[in-house]
Amino acid sequence: MIDNFKINSLNELDLLAQKLIPYTTEYKIWAFYGSMGAGKTTLIRKLCEKLNVNDNPNSPTFSIVNEYHTQKGDKIFHFDFYRINSLQEAFDLGYEEYLYSGNICFIEWPEKIEPLLPEKYLKITIKVHDKERIFTLS
Repeated sequence: MIDNFKINSLNELDLLAQKLIPYTTEYKIWAFYGSMGAGKTTLIRKLCEKLNVNDNPNSPTFSIVNEYHTQKGDKIFHFDFYRINSLQEAFDLGYEEYLYSGNICFIEWPEKIEPLLPEKYLKITIKVHDKERIFTLS
């Protein structure tokens, strides 16, 4: 485990996102694990705000991947693999071009493509207990 954070309300995600931004220097691939409604997309939106994304981040549930641009001109890729049914679909999408681009990649439902993840990535596990959320980074 690298770090552990606890919040009691989704309103605290802004502060959590600020605490997580320093990890972008070491980790470009971020894999978000958590149940439906755990706050994966909401946290990614907050991270994008902190990274000065010009676009309006939203879940790429149907498009699988969204590309955002920061004020500095950097690209950020946001994946939602919930709807894929096989690794072949990730290959067809050209996942390697994204994950090995050197750009930040936020991945929802990474368990669907786990064998394809690079060796080094930041795993963020979100556990929900009543109104409390625990974020474990490893």
